[in-house]
Amino acid sequence: MALRLGDTAPDFTALSTEGELNFYQYIDGKWAVLFSHPADYTPVCTTELGAVARLKDAFEQRNTRVLALSVDPLDSHHGWVKDINETQQVTVNFPILADADKKVSSLYDMIHPNASETFTVRSVFIIGPDKRIKLILTYPASTGRNFQELLRVLESLQLTAEYSVATPANWEPGQDVVVAPAIATEDIPARFPKGHRVVKPYLRYTPQPNR
Repeated sequence: MALRLGDTAPDFTALSTEGELNFYQYIDGKWAVLFSHPADYTPVCTTELGAVARLKDAFEQRNTRVLALSVDPLDSHHGWVKDINETQQVTVNFPILADADKKVSSLYDMIHPNASETFTVRSVFIIGPDKRIKLILTYPASTGRNFQELLRVLESLQLTAEYSVATPANWEPGQDVVVAPAIATEDIPARFPKGHRVVKPYLRYTPQPNR
């Protein structure tokens, strides 16, 4: 059965470019981004892993660990990392899981037979410190992901996990957020002392509370 939002992310142990890795131990109470790529030595995947390497510090600032996966074997990963470092002018600084037996891919439903019977699609899972799945995205092999968008989503998830707010369309960190409908308008000043504005009884804005 496919995983859904709120489900507990399955644990696993697998070989990676940084040695044998147990997923729960790797998360270690942090947020996590687990993303798959269709195959080593392919152009879009090469640019994607280069992009993640450049953003490693940005993910760490958000208390988030990243790890990639494909069904290629470990030797292939090690050779490909050299190409990524060379062509993208980075140093790959996060683990790439070698899922040759497709154990992890199957756990996370990353192989979609109508797209490819053998390769993983571009799946993304954001997993919270409680080990529950907070976001699922699926891209086709031909479309590279926007990792700045994943950082934006992380900011939103972490903000809304702490405060009774939601982030509106096209929200960027630092912009106003929406007060949750469960909070009565008369209770907003006590909860959000930075101020608020009421557009409709169900649409109330307040400055981002953690900035």
